[in-house]
Amino acid sequence: MTTYRNNSRKTLLLALSAAAVAGSLAVAGPVGGARAVEGGGGGGLKWEPCAQAGGPAGQECAELAVPLDYGKPGGRQLTLAVSRVRSEDPEARRGTLLFIPGGPGGSGVQALTRKGNALREELDGAFDIVSFDPRGVGGSTTASCGLDADDRYVATLRSWPGAEGQIGENVARSRRTAEACDENGGAVLRSFTSANEVRDIERFRQALGEEKLSAWGSSYGTYIGAVYAQKYPQRTDRWVLDSSGDPDPTRVERGWMANTSRAVEDRFPDFAAWAAAPDRDEEGLRLAERAEDVRPLFIALAAELDRAPKESTTEGNPLTGGMLRQAFLNGLYSDSVFPQLARLVQAAEDPAAKPVLSPDLAQPLRDEDASVTIAVICNDVRWPASVGGYARATKEDRARYPLTAGMPRNVLPCAFWKNDPAEKPTRITDRGPSNILMIQSLRDPSTPYFGALKMREALGDRARLVTVDQGGHGMYLANGNACGDSKVTAFLTKGERPERDVYCAS
Repeated sequence: MTTYRNNSRKTLLLALSAAAVAGSLAVAGPVGGARAVEGGGGGGLKWEPCAQAGGPAGQECAELAVPLDYGKPGGRQLTLAVSRVRSEDPEARRGTLLFIPGGPGGSGVQALTRKGNALREELDGAFDIVSFDPRGVGGSTTASCGLDADDRYVATLRSWPGAEGQIGENVARSRRTAEACDENGGAVLRSFTSANEVRDIERFRQALGEEKLSAWGSSYGTYIGAVYAQKYPQRTDRWVLDSSGDPDPTRVERGWMANTSRAVEDRFPDFAAWAAAPDRDEEGLRLAERAEDVRPLFIALAAELDRAPKESTTEGNPLTGGMLRQAFLNGLYSDSVFPQLARLVQAAEDPAAKPVLSPDLAQPLRDEDASVTIAVICNDVRWPASVGGYARATKEDRARYPLTAGMPRNVLPCAFWKNDPAEKPTRITDRGPSNILMIQSLRDPSTPYFGALKMREALGDRARLVTVDQGGHGMYLANGNACGDSKVTAFLTKGERPERDVYCAS
């Protein structure tokens, strides 16, 4: 192990403006630590108690003002909801750890409520733990596209093709969604970008009074974390990227969606093996005698539901093939959801049963939640506009990866978005401090391993990768791998980072 210690190597002094673009810095050997600056600890924020049942005692919340437009820092301000759980051991405290939520659209404040106790126990007083709701999310300033409820279900926001692969309905929905966002979202919606989230984090760091931040970014949060580390390398201490995507600027967002096809194919055998195991007989959840029979069963069932949706326990909301596929796309994140998926399949197969839809399928998203998810992926990068191109890509993907039926390469509102991206995506490079630890499952249904290897390649010697031989999305303190958890904890609390990439067995 190499221990990551404090070092005072001289760096390029950057402007404190969050709109400034940081230079790159090559660093050899150990790099700087992150004690709070004099007077730190969040003096620029008015903290109020906000502990919730089941969450960490002493959780506090505040509001942080950030510019709508960083090009006009003195202009209109938005509000970010921020939260913290303070270290209970001042002597052990190293600094502040930022949890960067996934999404786009994930709430860091809610995540801190859910994860705060586990993090506090694992980190043993080494950090104040903070997070935030990105602009557009939760308690922060939001915007609304004014979408009809039918267009806000997860299984309709994702463009699942028709029974024969047709995309006409997807095109119509995408077009009216883009038009509604343009008409109703305004400048606030246009400000929902990855680049602005990174600038907001830098403003948060300043308000906290910290010279540097440590961070744990999960899922989409790894991209935000990587961009922050690229823009503000001298402001990073111990940096964890958990479940990363391909950071290539030509692959951002649209490429992430396209990668889902192969990712689900890589992950599905884990469910198939579980669903065919003899142990499932005792639980009444066995779907087939052999694992290799589960995949064709699922594909045939989804196709049947495409043609004839089945009445569910949610009145007026039948189970469609797209909804079944969406349930699996969500459920493959964790083995703990496998029983729920098996019951859904059994109910769909049983003529006398009504499938029970999970809440994320049964109810439409809030308009604000749907709007921010759409806005970020459409504001960040330009998407192709050719309907024929999407039809061809969907047909090709549907044939090659039938589990996802062409959805990952189908049309989205971004094809009809009215505003061009305000700036180009950041290119992640190997220039900067060697203070990043990545952790990744081999069979991730959302941010696949082959995409994470692209992040690892881009970061070069700045990073080390912990590969976990299991399935699921989100590894640290989530999927029960003691080896992976211990590597991340040792890095965050002791600065111990593997000298080279390591492998954790299942």
